[in-house]
Amino acid sequence: MATVPWSDRVLELVLRLNNLQRAGCLPFYIQGQRVGWVTPAVAQVLAQSSAVFTLCKESGSRLELSDGLRCPLERTRAVQEVMESLRGRDVFPCLREWRDELYEVKGLFSDPPLLSMERAATPLLGVPRYGVHVNGFLRRGTDVFMWIARRSLTKPNYPGKLDHLAAGGISAGDGVWETLLKECTEEACIPESIASKARPAGTVSYAYQQDGAVYLECQFVYDLEVPESFQPRVGDGEVQEFYLWPLEKVTDAIATQEFKPNCALVVLDFLMRRGHIRPDTEKFYTKFVENLHGPL
Repeated sequence: MATVPWSDRVLELVLRLNNLQRAGCLPFYIQGQRVGWVTPAVAQVLAQSSAVFTLCKESGSRLELSDGLRCPLERTRAVQEVMESLRGRDVFPCLREWRDELYEVKGLFSDPPLLSMERAATPLLGVPRYGVHVNGFLRRGTDVFMWIARRSLTKPNYPGKLDHLAAGGISAGDGVWETLLKECTEEACIPESIASKARPAGTVSYAYQQDGAVYLECQFVYDLEVPESFQPRVGDGEVQEFYLWPLEKVTDAIATQEFKPNCALVVLDFLMRRGHIRPDTEKFYTKFVENLHGPL
């Protein structure tokens, strides 16, 4: 049986994490501002909680949060009650991943939050979720090596898969830099004297639909060049082991099922920015770029 080429396997991954058809979804509004996307089936269920959600059809179908909920705290409490009820009835698969962790819902990332909601419930409203990913690397002459983590087998999502040196979602009340320093310390025991040298390298964003839920993800990407003497250590137990790999091995790995999918996208972005993957030799180069920076 012929082996599927690396480029085709990576393109399949990239497109799988960018499969959202917005034309088939309803916009979700808070106080006249679109903040998410909802599938029609989810909208019908949420609209049953009429004191919180309204399904409007006057100017094109859309789901709205009740204008009677006038402040972020009121909205947070009301939406939380609805989601807890749906979780108790096991209505949507994504709610089985309940974490008791709140994410903020807002228009732009820089905007004040309109409400905070359980992380596992955010795909039901199709609101953007933000995280931080750290590409840890070092140089040996002209060669570049990358630190790769293997996730703990006890992780609820993608146990045992390959991951970044440090990464994590941005919880309500936290900022990008605060999250970066926290994840570096907790996951890889990186001292702040080293972690603070991380430099912003843009974002990787993608949107997909799964089990009736809409996932809009935006990862703030940082590159962290570490000294040869640095050795990450397992911290909070979310990682079981770290590897230092040459870029050639990392490149091969992101095209396998060994890598956590969204981390593979962030690593792909790193490899392209560093010139390890070039437009004159990679046939899907423009497709990769287009799908690594999709709209939210």
